[in-house]
Amino acid sequence: MNGQARDTDSYGQASTRRREVPRLVLRAAVVLVVLATIVTGWFGWSWWRAAGDESLELAHTRDEVLRVAQQGITNFTSLDHRKIDEGFDRLQQSATGPLLAEVVRGREDNAKRIRDAKVVSEARVLEAAVVELDRRAGKARVIAAVEVEVIRPDQPEPPRRQRLRVELSRTESGWKLSRIGEVPLGP
Repeated sequence: MNGQARDTDSYGQASTRRREVPRLVLRAAVVLVVLATIVTGWFGWSWWRAAGDESLELAHTRDEVLRVAQQGITNFTSLDHRKIDEGFDRLQQSATGPLLAEVVRGREDNAKRIRDAKVVSEARVLEAAVVELDRRAGKARVIAAVEVEVIRPDQPEPPRRQRLRVELSRTESGWKLSRIGEVPLGP
């Protein structure tokens, strides 16, 4: 050797390149960690901001009101003479206020009429929308398009469509129907 010591690898490349590769990897790793921290922070802040957003709470309430209204409408428009007590129990669980009082007051007479006529009615909510919601007052209104099929012995009837307006009230056990009525067609 000519007096100069040179560190080389098995391919004869200088070892300075070996030192450059780990530095490059280290720099890339630091940049990725910084970017990941920034992205995580941004998503965390966005989630925190959305969690406290009043419009998100309003949307959840609206969805709950709509779900309860649709189930209540189905309960009030679907009754089976073979399971009439179960049907009226569902009506009572779905109702509050004057509507509940009406269901309780007319339960025996209406159950007898349905049993005697051997009527089965099956309803399906086609469309429904919350048209008014006052969370502070605990009041809401929903309109719905419903298709009802009434089955009587020896009297087939085509399904009929109804438009219903439902009022709901918030109770200690959740939202319940306080009024239900048909929306008139035309003037």
